[in-house]
Amino acid sequence: MLLDFLTLMAIGFAAQLVDGALGMAFGLISTTALLSLGLAPAQASAAAHTAEIATTGVSGLSHVLHRNIALRLFVTLSIAGVTGGVLGAWILSNVDGDAIRPYVAAYLLLVGIVVLLRVARAAVPQREAPPGIAAPLGLVGGFLDAIGGGGWGPLLTSSLIGSGYAPRIVIGSVNAAEFFVTVAISTTFLLHFGLQHATAILGLIAGGVLAAPFGAVLARYLPPRLLMTAVGVVVCGLATVQLVQALR
Repeated sequence: MLLDFLTLMAIGFAAQLVDGALGMAFGLISTTALLSLGLAPAQASAAAHTAEIATTGVSGLSHVLHRNIALRLFVTLSIAGVTGGVLGAWILSNVDGDAIRPYVAAYLLLVGIVVLLRVARAAVPQREAPPGIAAPLGLVGGFLDAIGGGGWGPLLTSSLIGSGYAPRIVIGSVNAAEFFVTVAISTTFLLHFGLQHATAILGLIAGGVLAAPFGAVLARYLPPRLLMTAVGVVVCGLATVQLVQALR
């Protein structure tokens, strides 16, 4: 029992450290790990999002304190993300877990590949970002985040940076908005399932809260290419294992 808790705590710490630095990966890493431990897709996503209420709250506050936030971008992402997240959580809560498991694993694998492709094609933004792109991205990102237990960060961070937003502002705004998206998704799951897998949730929270203050510092000073590569490799590896198990 203690070993399981420490393992989950280590997963939460590593996932949140990378998430805070890059604006992505807590949900992907923690959900994929929970799927590998045998949880059903909806339960794994619910546990990861419940833990994220604490980790994204601390992380978002840290980014605010380090001035990594653009207010207009943050508000737009929050509203759109909450809408998409509630819809995705409702759909996932009303389908059979075993039936959807291969599709969730395939989605996680695809997102991992997208992260790796983003590393290979990374470029420094040189122009002003189009203002209308944030809302639709937030809507889709919130929906996919609820369905796959992760995906908000990889989709929004890579897309917004590619469209012209400064990387530091994207990472901070995406992290801060994720708190409200996570609360909406978690509330929807709790209405359907109640509070389950408390050990997994507490382990992820303990590790994630410890790591959250450091993520904002890393976002400001650390080149993200190496960490993004690690995220893509880990998520692809875990998702591949889960996909093979599901197809069997």
